[in-house]
Amino acid sequence: MEGVEVAFLPEDFVVPTLVAGLRFRIRPITVHDVVKAYDAVMSSRERLWAEFGEIHGWPKADLSLEETLIDVAWRQREGELRRSFSFAVLTTDESRLLGTVRIDPPRKVGVDAEAVFWVRSDRDGSSVAEELEEFVREWVTTTWPFKSVRYPGRDISWEDWHALPSTGHP
Repeated sequence: MEGVEVAFLPEDFVVPTLVAGLRFRIRPITVHDVVKAYDAVMSSRERLWAEFGEIHGWPKADLSLEETLIDVAWRQREGELRRSFSFAVLTTDESRLLGTVRIDPPRKVGVDAEAVFWVRSDRDGSSVAEELEEFVREWVTTTWPFKSVRYPGRDISWEDWHALPSTGHP
């Protein structure tokens, strides 16, 4: 039916609000995380630009705290509307943002969801980064109602991902 959005998740699915690894906590990102998010992004900007910049134009060199607030608020609202889900990855005491995890409806055919995650540069290549990747891959396929999840930028290059046929989902 044209104009009717297909549900991304079953109505009765309870979106996780807190999960934890040995050295981190994952919970939905909120506007209260903006200062920590801005610090994590800007302290890792060069590496994040190498990973996402050419394809997504993020994070730009002059990214402001206000722009980060708008982005984080948008991601918080998208989660409340159950359209996509963005999570803060925090230290166990939540004093520092280590990275983020995002779970989106599939924009490409052949999968139930797509997931993207990153860790700040001072944690990239560390056991925390490895633990997060292992944790996220298991969490997304065992806790969430997905049979097939793709990790663009990890399992498939962004260029190859964008070349795949689209689902038509925004």
